[in-house]
Amino acid sequence: MSVSLNLEEVAPEEIEPEDALFREGLGLDSIDALELALAISRAYGVQIRSDDENNREIFASLRALSAHIEANRATS
Repeated sequence: MSVSLNLEEVAPEEIEPEDALFREGLGLDSIDALELALAISRAYGVQIRSDDENNREIFASLRALSAHIEANRATS
């Protein structure tokens, strides 16, 4: 599965876990959020709905997104 987030010029080691994912941080947009949510659902079984009132907190940073996935991950 391939997710295209327009981060081709950003090396993984340049991304800080606390950096904002949207706006002033990595500059992702709402389409990127949808792509991420779909990829997360497929890879980890975690559903992130577009109408979830906690989306701002879930997608606040890479660390926040990772914590949400870990807390809600489907067990195998």
